[in-house]
Amino acid sequence: MKLCTLRNGRRDGALAVVSHDLQWVMPAHSVAPTLQAALDDWQHVAPGLQALYEQIDQASPPAEARPFDPREAMAPLPRAYQWLDGSAFSNHGAWMQRAFNSPALDTSMPLMYQGGSDDFLGPHDDAVFVSEAHGIDIEGEIAVITDDVAMGTRDEAALGHVRLLALVNDWSLRALQPREMGLGFGMVHSKPSTAFAPVVVTPDELGAAWSAGRLQLPLHVSINAHTIGRPHAGCMSVGFGRLIEHAASTRRLRAGTVIGSGTVSDPAEGAGSATLAEVRAIEKVTLGEVRTPFLRLGDRVRMEVWSDSGASLFGALDQRVCIASPEPGLHQALTLRWRG
Repeated sequence: MKLCTLRNGRRDGALAVVSHDLQWVMPAHSVAPTLQAALDDWQHVAPGLQALYEQIDQASPPAEARPFDPREAMAPLPRAYQWLDGSAFSNHGAWMQRAFNSPALDTSMPLMYQGGSDDFLGPHDDAVFVSEAHGIDIEGEIAVITDDVAMGTRDEAALGHVRLLALVNDWSLRALQPREMGLGFGMVHSKPSTAFAPVVVTPDELGAAWSAGRLQLPLHVSINAHTIGRPHAGCMSVGFGRLIEHAASTRRLRAGTVIGSGTVSDPAEGAGSATLAEVRAIEKVTLGEVRTPFLRLGDRVRMEVWSDSGASLFGALDQRVCIASPEPGLHQALTLRWRG
């Protein structure tokens, strides 16, 4: 089934079901008020949501259904208890190391950091930043949302806890990353709010495209209507089962935990990239210089995944870059810290 969260003036929005073709939407308040509430009691709630989904997916949708406008959608989980982002595409890391002579990373276990999850952006929300000088960049990713996962759950059992899949743009501020990463204590300023496509889907909705703990489809990424990449999301070096196992190795995960794949990266020639950092790295290695700038005020980013039949799975992420006036002293403080 396909689910979304509609704006209703509250922080967590209202849960709704969306038809398979993304043409119709219907409130799900008769089953659960929010997506988090549904995840908290998924075993009992899922059958009711499935029944609504089957109703709305008929040739003649019920009277409660209305045309689906993704601009009315928030992030499916507007705020989540936990956002853990992996780095599961070795091709991306390889390009970054070649371009910038960075040391090889220890890949004996999955790479993962804990990001902010209190303010996820909706699919058409403006992406607001402090300054172009911070190196505004995109990172197209696939993510899974889990139910409760016990501590010590192993790879082979972990995939049974995947309730939903999502399309994510994990915005990054590249000029602020070196200092934060160099300190070895995690990223805060360099990782602004993450954005989500309007719809999340259950694994069964994907059919054969959900295989080996990976979404076996390309991610289409464009900036100002110019395609920068169609990397295949199935190129993960480790699948989501292993990422969940890693996250739960020393603690339990609560329902509503969101785990990202990291930037989708594909070694195939001509696949392009899902992040400008990789575009720039490839330019440096192959051309001897970086030619592509990071994003600027007014730039528009679009991300989408289509099935083999040409249907949009999650709907589109379509955002505009905006620059906001910072609080007094904030921009100066960030700049001084970076320079210092």
